[in-house]
Amino acid sequence: MTTPDSECCAPFLKALGDKTRWRIVQELLSGPVTVSALAERLRVSQYNISKHLRILRKTGIVEAARRGKHVHCRIVPAFQRRVANNKNQLDLGCCVFRFEKSPR
Repeated sequence: MTTPDSECCAPFLKALGDKTRWRIVQELLSGPVTVSALAERLRVSQYNISKHLRILRKTGIVEAARRGKHVHCRIVPAFQRRVANNKNQLDLGCCVFRFEKSPR
């Protein structure tokens, strides 16, 4: 049996179930970043970052805007509101997740 909250959470859980996508969201919680900067920080090819960003955009977690040659990504404001003030706890309604500090 599913509840309205769990139905609402399922797309987020699927999108965040991948380690690379989780790390992308973790990086973007600090502020907007270009695709190339994400690739460099996470040591993942730009192609793979773009594939993961497509899924995060489709789910409504991330949005992207082209500025010249660069694509800038950020967390969607509605999703950002689900993150606690200390920016390390995500409340989806059905469950709560903690983002640990990313090692750099």
